[in-house]
Amino acid sequence: MENLKGAIIDMDGTLLDSMWMWARVEADYLESLGLTPKPDLVVVLRTLSMHEVAEYFRKEYGVRKTVEEINAGKNQMIEQYYSNKAVLKDGVLPALEALRNRGVKMCVMTATDRYLAEPGLRRCGIDGYFERIFTCHEERISKSHPEIFVRAAEFLGTDICDTLVIEDALYAMKSAKRAGFPVAGVYDRSSEDQQDEIRRFCDYYWVTMDEMLKLL
Repeated sequence: MENLKGAIIDMDGTLLDSMWMWARVEADYLESLGLTPKPDLVVVLRTLSMHEVAEYFRKEYGVRKTVEEINAGKNQMIEQYYSNKAVLKDGVLPALEALRNRGVKMCVMTATDRYLAEPGLRRCGIDGYFERIFTCHEERISKSHPEIFVRAAEFLGTDICDTLVIEDALYAMKSAKRAGFPVAGVYDRSSEDQQDEIRRFCDYYWVTMDEMLKLL
């Protein structure tokens, strides 16, 4: 952490306490179409971007809508949450303040569309900490691919080895590691079943983000 120059930070489950909402809205959307979600729905969708989820619904559930129509339908269901109910996870604000005071350049990396991400970050008062929001849709690549993290570091102008990726999702941590980034895992109850592996895999592991303060 001594040479830390940049941070690429996930939004849902890391900055915002919102993963529970995503787990619910996918099932609610299918049920609104008269379809029964399979028991493994949450696990299957865990590594997918919004647009990959829509493609999965078309293929596996036979949803006869375009990707755009599916996403628009889900967005209507969750827009009110991000605009009116989104809350920070414990420890986020002091962690961001400490990083900014140290001169660390920060950006958000999210699988959520900008249309939803910006109101959530703004409502929680943390949008001003970040130089840019990267979304998987706009980059046309998911966090399953290391390249998306490399693009973010290039934008920040920081070396990969000096840029910390902060995530709650194991699949994204693995992608960042493959590109050579140091990785910090943050606990989220949505990935309770993966916490042991996350602890072993990450360079740092925090139950709340403010645990990083003792390292800065």
